[in-house]
Amino acid sequence: TTVTNTGPSTISGDLGVSPGSAVVGFPPGTVSNGVIHAADAVALQAQADVTTAYNDAAGRATTATVTADLGGQTLVAGVYTGGALGLTGALTLDAQGDPNAVFVFQAASTLITESTSSVNLINGANPCNVYWQVGSSATLNTTSQFQGNILALTDISMRTGNSRSSGGSMSKEPVS
Repeated sequence: TTVTNTGPSTISGDLGVSPGSAVVGFPPGTVSNGVIHAADAVALQAQADVTTAYNDAAGRATTATVTADLGGQTLVAGVYTGGALGLTGALTLDAQGDPNAVFVFQAASTLITESTSSVNLINGANPCNVYWQVGSSATLNTTSQFQGNILALTDISMRTGNSRSSGGSMSKEPVS
């Protein structure tokens, strides 16, 4: 319902909010290569699309159950399920030469990345094909380097110094 920025953030691409209309903290934050959509038709459609994406990701059959900490692992394309997911080091996603490889992470509750953690893509992995379906909140802590699309049910927070792939998106699914 609200987008809040508290510092000199830069968003490359569109920024939208729906069903709410509050966009706070721009400036000092800036939006480049896009526009702010507040409760307009574009934001409404994006919200409908993220609801579809969230439900699709949540409904996929599990390839493997993962431990709470994904750091230090190398994973191939698949659907990975866990409770609260965290990242304390480097997670490597290996597409094995398939540019269409899809990675889905289903977190029953939270996703939290620790400072200096990273998601690394190798062998043709594409950040547009990485989905993080989160049952409640996602938090990307200071200086983590993240790849993929976050679909969180409650909220998404990014702390100071984060970087996120330009191929991904962050969306909050509405509570029904």
